[in-house]
Amino acid sequence: MKILHLHLHRLVLVLGLALPCFSVDGYGGEQQQRRTYIVHMAKSQMPAAFQHHAHWYDSSLKSVSGSARMIYSYDTVVHGFSARLTAREAKSLEARPGILSVLPELRYELHTTRTPEFLGLDKSKALFPESDSGDEVVVGVLDTGIWPESKSFDDTGLGPVPSGWRGACESGTNFTASNCNRKLIGARFFSKGYEATMGPVDVSKESKSPRDDDGHGTHTASTAAGSAVDGASLFGYAPGTARGMATRARVAAYKVCWVGGCFSSDILAAMEKAIDDGVNVLSLSLGGGTSGFDRDSVAIGAFAAAEKGIFVSCSAGNAGPSSYSLSNAAPWIATVGAGTLDRDFPAFVSLGNGKNFSGVSLYSGNSKGTLLPFVYAGNVSNATNGNLCMMGTLDPAKVKGKIVLCDRGVNARVQKGSVVKLAGGAGMVIANTAANGEELVADAHLLPTTAVGEKSGDAIKSYLFSDPNPTATILFEGTKVGIQPSPVVAAFSSRGPNSITPEILKPDMIAPGVNILAGWTGGIGPTGLAVDDRRVAFNIISGTSMSCPHVSGLAALLKAAHADWSPAAIKSALMTTAYVAYKNGEKLQDVATGKDSTPYDHGAGHVDPVSALNPGLVYDLTVEDYLDFLCGLNYTSSQINTVARRNFTCDSSKTYSLYDLNYPSFAASFDSSSSGSTAIKYARTLTNVGPAGTYKASASSGSAAVKIAVQPDTLSFSKAGEKKPFTVTVTASAMPANTNAFGRLEWSDGNRTVGSPMAFSWT
Repeated sequence: MKILHLHLHRLVLVLGLALPCFSVDGYGGEQQQRRTYIVHMAKSQMPAAFQHHAHWYDSSLKSVSGSARMIYSYDTVVHGFSARLTAREAKSLEARPGILSVLPELRYELHTTRTPEFLGLDKSKALFPESDSGDEVVVGVLDTGIWPESKSFDDTGLGPVPSGWRGACESGTNFTASNCNRKLIGARFFSKGYEATMGPVDVSKESKSPRDDDGHGTHTASTAAGSAVDGASLFGYAPGTARGMATRARVAAYKVCWVGGCFSSDILAAMEKAIDDGVNVLSLSLGGGTSGFDRDSVAIGAFAAAEKGIFVSCSAGNAGPSSYSLSNAAPWIATVGAGTLDRDFPAFVSLGNGKNFSGVSLYSGNSKGTLLPFVYAGNVSNATNGNLCMMGTLDPAKVKGKIVLCDRGVNARVQKGSVVKLAGGAGMVIANTAANGEELVADAHLLPTTAVGEKSGDAIKSYLFSDPNPTATILFEGTKVGIQPSPVVAAFSSRGPNSITPEILKPDMIAPGVNILAGWTGGIGPTGLAVDDRRVAFNIISGTSMSCPHVSGLAALLKAAHADWSPAAIKSALMTTAYVAYKNGEKLQDVATGKDSTPYDHGAGHVDPVSALNPGLVYDLTVEDYLDFLCGLNYTSSQINTVARRNFTCDSSKTYSLYDLNYPSFAASFDSSSSGSTAIKYARTLTNVGPAGTYKASASSGSAAVKIAVQPDTLSFSKAGEKKPFTVTVTASAMPANTNAFGRLEWSDGNRTVGSPMAFSWT
């Protein structure tokens, strides 16, 4: 997900959105509001009278409503359909034979020149295939569409479209099949669900086609698999060669997000089509809510993708640094948080008292360095929230020609600048509050602006409130690289513990997600504001929306190098080789606290693709393992059928444990009210994907309250593909509620280290 930066329409998760569309429901003539529902069907229970499931779906719908229309029929990611129904029709339909569930639709929200060098890809080209196998990998991106004219999608040097590709380039507003090439090999759009709820797409404001009028989709697609583009920058900031993670992979764009949001009926339809088209990787920088897996369309679609051998990467969300704030928590999804790069864009505010405070900015103009009158927004507004520089809250008579300090929060940072500029202001300082602390995110503001951290903001306000004639100026210093420490976990990056299944540690990993340069749409300026008439080929934005496609692209690289690896093996390789410390040995930092980050913040750590190419051992998983996991959640046969599209009954004679899912990390939640100690036993299996060798285990708990035992503690592998089981027993003493403890398990053969984070909480 992208940080609040562009259009302001993606702010909340809305259940069962509906326009005021009313219908006689057939039960006594009462009028009820219609909304979209996803209907999950047990395909195996289709009566013999029907020759095709689509006929059965249609008959089932007509049995409860003569006027309701089907939006989509699904067969790959789910068995069932979506339709506009009244609440009474939905309830009646759910009672019919063969219906597993009838669920209200969800609306989801959208959650790089320096990055390849930062990840070490520039030094390791020989390690990654640059020819035929790399050409064969297709990354599908579900987002706001694509700007095909971007140089990031130049197909120079690429061979023919992969022979197994079954996708297409759909025509629509400002888009034809000729917009695709050997790089952008697929482009589709899905608007039926959106239009059923929000009304027809307004083609004067956005294209009813795969064309990206927002920028987000072009940015994520080019981050994952953009071609190398020399001389890229944003107004001269971050200059260099922009390239995606997997430069030779193909891109397929699936537009599911519109001005009014991203609707689950459209997302399911897009995931179904992407699977049928033949993608190898699916990248979704969106999310919403923390529903159970049987009620989460992205989780359901991702299960079908994983079953087909497709790697699915999703953003963790931008609701950090609060605990329990992440989404996309299913174990068959790679859940990605965000970290910083070693690059910054410093801009100083210099005060009339001679003091200077460092901030960041991507403002494109020059500063004269002249001291100007300086005011606090709250003092030049009659509104109670005037300090936030909301639309229409500033008094132009008190603002004209002055620099205005605005507090960060509520509305977009770039919109605050627009408000100040509209009121006649000459510049702006955005000051963080406690909600954002010292996290700094750069923006391409419309007027001279710098953003400062909470401590600097408080010091600047102290000057503003005490000096009778405060003045200031803003100085811009361009691009600086080599910033240390880096990476640090971004404050906005959503955190664990996992609220749905605390036994599965999430996020899985972090990747670059702050101030990322990538391709942009020609349809809107870099701020995304309607008043911004600037047009750029590349833009710098931040969010877990940006970190997700980094992992999607890295998965494409690993898939090209290891075509036989499963999605779980690829994720394991990325997780067990991720790093949790800097080269000087210090632990990764969390910008939200200024202290060491934890596995609830960074998961397994920051991705290290060069090491992931040869991880030594992997924790692999199959669909059967995930079915056992659902049994461990005590899912009913109906719930499992909703997720997995099959009749599956848990074995009543078998004991299912969530701790036995062969996951590359370890987590547990203990009851703080229990007396004495509690023991948990994990069962795991490692698969050798490297040379023969003997691996020795070492485990550390980091807490006297937690004891860890590994049995056996030595595993010997004689050939590739060999599997060896082991167990981990964690014994934890009673601790107060809200206590957390963290440990680490490492297997090493002296050359390779296979690392796993361990996270324990008491509730």
